[in-house]
Amino acid sequence: MQSFRSEIENPVVEKDIIDLANKIEMFHNGKLDEEKFRSLRLARGVYGQRQEGVQMIRIKLPYGKVTSEQLRRISDVSEEYSTGRLHITTRQDIQIHYVDLNRTPELWAELEKSDITLREACGNAVRNVTASETAGIDVDEPFDVSPYAQAIFEYFLRNPISQELGRKFKVSFSSSDADTGLSYMHDIGFIAKIENGVRGFKIMLGGGLGSQPRHADELYSFLPTDKIVPLMEGVVRVFDRYGERKSRAKARLKFLLKDFGLDGFKELLEQEQKALPFQSFAIDAEAYPAYKIAEVKTPVVEIADQKAFDAWKSTNIIPQKQEGYVAIGVKVLLGDFYIDKARQLADLIEKYAANEVRFSLRQNFIIPFVKEELVPFFYTELEKLGFVEAGYNKAIDITACPGTDTCNLGIASSTGIAEELERVMKAEYPDYINNPDVVIKISGCMNACGQHNMANIGFQGMSVRTKDKLVAPALQVLLGGGNIGNGEGRFADKVVKIPSKRGPEALRLILNDFNANGNGLSFADYYADKGEHYFYDFLKHLTAVDNLTQEDFIDWGNSEEYVKAIGVGECAGVVIDLIATLLFDSEEKIKSAEETLEVEKYAASIYYSYSSMVNTAKAILTAENVKTNTHIGIIKDFDKTFVASERIALSTSFEELVLQLNKQEPTKEFAVNYLEDAKAFLKAIEAFREKELAQA
Repeated sequence: MQSFRSEIENPVVEKDIIDLANKIEMFHNGKLDEEKFRSLRLARGVYGQRQEGVQMIRIKLPYGKVTSEQLRRISDVSEEYSTGRLHITTRQDIQIHYVDLNRTPELWAELEKSDITLREACGNAVRNVTASETAGIDVDEPFDVSPYAQAIFEYFLRNPISQELGRKFKVSFSSSDADTGLSYMHDIGFIAKIENGVRGFKIMLGGGLGSQPRHADELYSFLPTDKIVPLMEGVVRVFDRYGERKSRAKARLKFLLKDFGLDGFKELLEQEQKALPFQSFAIDAEAYPAYKIAEVKTPVVEIADQKAFDAWKSTNIIPQKQEGYVAIGVKVLLGDFYIDKARQLADLIEKYAANEVRFSLRQNFIIPFVKEELVPFFYTELEKLGFVEAGYNKAIDITACPGTDTCNLGIASSTGIAEELERVMKAEYPDYINNPDVVIKISGCMNACGQHNMANIGFQGMSVRTKDKLVAPALQVLLGGGNIGNGEGRFADKVVKIPSKRGPEALRLILNDFNANGNGLSFADYYADKGEHYFYDFLKHLTAVDNLTQEDFIDWGNSEEYVKAIGVGECAGVVIDLIATLLFDSEEKIKSAEETLEVEKYAASIYYSYSSMVNTAKAILTAENVKTNTHIGIIKDFDKTFVASERIALSTSFEELVLQLNKQEPTKEFAVNYLEDAKAFLKAIEAFREKELAQA
């Protein structure tokens, strides 16, 4: 632990990492409940793998931006603590696998040397802020959204209002009306707009995927940029207080929108306005670091295969709004590449581009600010790394989550079937290398990490049981999803469920039919024109399970017979704590309230005090076997169970005590008084608990 102190300059980060090390030790010594420890480590990017004894580490990279220094640092960490493989996620993060839990604090400390965090990369918090990978260079963008995405990332990192939500909270920024950030499927989505010369965003609210996808509502058609931080803070506060906490299946923001309706949600937002520390939060976009483009002579290169080069240029070169420059799109099969390539890539972008890559939502990356005359040179250099496969963001560019390779929740292999489908596309449908219209995505389970239910053609990992009760891997085939633009999208229909080994045949039937009868329509429009029943009829014969062969019981990429094995989901899981652990947690929140008060962060101190009181009430209600599904439910049920019956004496109702939070401005005076209220409440509950235990 001393090494952390000597190497980390930021005292807040240092404290965070030391705290993780201490909690790991407490966990090993039996002093910290397993469920509480899980919540803590997830909030620090440490996620349990399908394989026992090792962890997946998710590295949080706002809007996918990585510099050469950061790429080298990630490579060094992966080499030292992991297997050397880097995995690009569909949220522009990097994951590394097979990490020893005890080494995670030192791993984190190493990453922080290059300003890279694990904080809130997993767990029930505001997750990575994603954005269009072309932000800053997009020929159609009204302005660069990168500074605004960065501001949101920084504001909510370690913010007490977003540390222990009922479920994860996802944010996206789209550069233009093309909505490549996919705002309609996010908890909150921002689409860049300019009105009357003023920068702002269209705001989409309450979208999501999973087993019950929901299209986001339009909250505002235009909101100036100085209002987006206060708006999102209000949304997160409402979600924290009213969001479901026990039933994982109902805990996302989309269910709260469904229950309250948009108008009802707006009323709850209005109730939070007085408590917000900022009514306006100006974001200085001009202060955002400018691109530093390398000035080099153009190396003379010889293209060995002109035909391959031309094919690559036709699909992988992205025009930029900056004259004389292009971006290069690099297709990464399944988002996996190794540190030897990463290090060479870092050298390349540092010397010949703008020292930056952007990871994409489709598990690829782009290299921006490549001088047009350097394109042949970049091709030859990328060719050495195996990074010149044509078809960037085209139909043959299939997205897939890790599935049963490493994920606890995986039901069937997504990477195995993805590799086979890419092989089929390249061998049998070569024309699709230039087709940006057909989007194919695969998830290993219903949680949609591979975003299968917003794809034109989607596959979801499942299992199927025969009459003899034998279990085989299966795929749900979904059709007709797609991004329309400007906040509009379609979710795919579940058409049929088929044994996994019939996935390639299903794809052939679908594409052959589209080729024969599409008549120039986009795939999404073609599906909408034909309808679900049409596709069900010609795929139905693939659903039969009375004629399975031995091969059907072996999943893609495997050699052993399939066994359905689903672990406990962590990343989106809801944690149920022991009473003693909850009260201990309340004490820690009070300490945090005191610390933030000392540095004059009054709004943060107030929220820690609020969290302590609600947490304390939850502990004592848990002892009474009362449901603690939402914060507002805890507050009201405490009054019913303890105050109304006079089992616990308060000078006012608990609701009035706690909800001073949104009736007072976040001043120093209120922060001090509210903290004293929280301390007194915890002391009263601890005394009540001791008395109850003594009488038991």
